[in-house]
Amino acid sequence: MGKEYLIQEKPLKALMVFALPMIIGNLFQQFYTMVDSVVVGRFVGEQALAAVGASYSLTTVFISVAIGGGVGASVITSQYFGARQYGKMKTSVKTALAAFAVVSVVLGGFGLLFSRQIMVWLNTPPEALSQAAEYLRIYFLGLPFLFMYNILSSMFNALGKSRIPLCLLIFSSVFNMVLDVILVRNAGMGVAGVAWATLIAQGISAACSAMIFLREMKKYEGSGGKGIFDRTEFFNMTRIALPSILQQSTVSIGMMLVQSVVNSFGAEMLAGFSAGMRVESICVVPMAAMGNVMSSYTAQNIGAGKYDRVRQGYRTGYAIVFSFAAILCLWLETCHRPLIQMFLGEEGSAAAFQTGTGYLRFIGWFFVLIGLKMITDGVLRGAGDMKMFTVANLVNLGIRVVIAVTCAPRWGIAFVWMAVPVGWLANYLISFGEYRTGKWNLVTKK
Repeated sequence: MGKEYLIQEKPLKALMVFALPMIIGNLFQQFYTMVDSVVVGRFVGEQALAAVGASYSLTTVFISVAIGGGVGASVITSQYFGARQYGKMKTSVKTALAAFAVVSVVLGGFGLLFSRQIMVWLNTPPEALSQAAEYLRIYFLGLPFLFMYNILSSMFNALGKSRIPLCLLIFSSVFNMVLDVILVRNAGMGVAGVAWATLIAQGISAACSAMIFLREMKKYEGSGGKGIFDRTEFFNMTRIALPSILQQSTVSIGMMLVQSVVNSFGAEMLAGFSAGMRVESICVVPMAAMGNVMSSYTAQNIGAGKYDRVRQGYRTGYAIVFSFAAILCLWLETCHRPLIQMFLGEEGSAAAFQTGTGYLRFIGWFFVLIGLKMITDGVLRGAGDMKMFTVANLVNLGIRVVIAVTCAPRWGIAFVWMAVPVGWLANYLISFGEYRTGKWNLVTKK
């Protein structure tokens, strides 16, 4: 298939050809943390699972910053690619890599200094605090690798090369799984073992991504200008990247803010919630991927002046999202207990099982809402229409935090996940209202 298939093929074919490798790749990326949890839960114990889970909401914030920054920066790259302005495209790529390299080092240094204090602020149960802080410190050492890989993956996707990051993810995920078992079960390193396994696997994957991407860039004409940083391109990317980071981080920031509420219920419920949250993160992957696909699809077609194809692709996205949601709902309704048992084993406490299965059985009915939210946000982001996009995601975050913080301590932990679909629905309605105005297709015409 040609390199410009997103602006040439029928929308359903173009979206699915682009989306499927991204979905598979993102699933393997989620397996990093999922395997970490399974290994420590099985070979170390429920408290170790609670420790990894206590830091999970924070680590996903940084993952979301990396992914959101990459997706936002890749919108500019996609638009230059669609317009065949390859010199400017190279300039935008270099600027994005330089900017996020600095950001990753600063954030990593901050995390190393304050890992334990952050876990204290999140009310981590005392029996899990030391292990959670140790896991987090090692995680922050590898933050530059995480950022490099995710930015490069977004750039590959902007060029329609989604199979390349897929292959790298499969390799690094399998390597990470093997290291988890060796370092935890054989070497007895506990929670630190899964953290080091992730760092090593991501480091190798980031290095390979950089070498392959440099080779790909040589295929396009244009020098990309002098230097590694262009101030104009930086501000163009920041205009889109910052709201995109917010959108990608909404769920993660919301979970971090309510993590202290979950932690207050004790290590057993925290372990069950952590297991359920890992499964939910897998379920969200196809929806998030469709949002990112819609962003690149919209940006390339706007760059080529094909606005009608954007509308056609958006309508096609509805059919894809509803199909995914039906499959996910059926899966969780029939397999919720085996999925939680995968983390806790036969020896898991009743409270942990009840928390995890209750979480999954409820949330399985509502994934269509996040799918609709993601594809609508994707169109707005790809078009550079960021004002209402930002408002919608802030409303989503606010609703989730307010309901969880005010209701869960009074009426039970279930209100933590009951707040989730309410936020998704509000986000979708606001973004869809903006889409219906048609303002998004005027942004790039100004």
